[in-house]
Amino acid sequence: MTTKPLVVAISSRALFDLDESHRIYEEQGTEAYCKYQIEKEDEPLQPGGAYNLVKKLLALNDNNPNTPRVEIILLSRNSADTGLRVFNSIQHHKLAITRAVFTSGSSPYRYVAPFNANLFLSTSPEDVAMALEADIASATILASNVKNKVESEQLRIAFDGDAVLFSDESERIFKEKGLQAFTENEQNTARAPLSGGPFKDFLMALNQIQTDYPENESPIRTALVTARSAPAHERVIRTLRAWGIRIDEAIFLGGMEKGPFLKSFGADIFFDDQVKHCESAIEHVAAGHVPHGVANQPKKIDN
Repeated sequence: MTTKPLVVAISSRALFDLDESHRIYEEQGTEAYCKYQIEKEDEPLQPGGAYNLVKKLLALNDNNPNTPRVEIILLSRNSADTGLRVFNSIQHHKLAITRAVFTSGSSPYRYVAPFNANLFLSTSPEDVAMALEADIASATILASNVKNKVESEQLRIAFDGDAVLFSDESERIFKEKGLQAFTENEQNTARAPLSGGPFKDFLMALNQIQTDYPENESPIRTALVTARSAPAHERVIRTLRAWGIRIDEAIFLGGMEKGPFLKSFGADIFFDDQVKHCESAIEHVAAGHVPHGVANQPKKIDN
């Protein structure tokens, strides 16, 4: 039985630093942008926010070239003409990416599903939101203040809990009724597993790869980094147990700032549904905002 590879679809701006090119596009228009990219097509682009993640994911194939564990798909708003610089950069950085879609300005998110992607990463919040609505794990890659610092060869991915790995059912209680009601609910439902959130299936796919290695030799390490604290920890632990998922590290912060802990974990990327936690993270590591759940719904304005 052949295991399907983990498929990650990624935009060119999430993979490479295209900020200068994007600035020219916004200030001078499409024609100037195309001219700039063609003039620079032999000049490799520098790594972007998700580059280290992609590099380490592809490294999982090194010992299995005939049955790859991971496939990376490039989805780009470039045209095929201006996209030549992106492909030249892929070759320069020795990234084994062979499949790509260039949409000449239109949203590429509609190609995520046909590629059976487990994860979609982009710098476009609109594209990410549409992919999430289609039940695909997706995140908006934010500009990080850390430039491609690689601590180890091991791939390290950190996740928030509520509205990312889990549904936002408990977070809604917290938002609507406060901390005491949230804590009481979690104690009363401690043995009732939470429903899955948008990143549950992605974590399960990572876990499937992990199970092929002895625990101390896995090339992947995962962490749950949550604002929850005791006694709300029990339901989370029992939920992961019910799912049959191994999480390597669980950090219950009780509302403390997440960034320093993500640095200590050495995360290649952190996924969270709240912008404030992502902003804390990008001081230390790369981060992806997951615009899902109650924290991302428009606030009601009282008349």
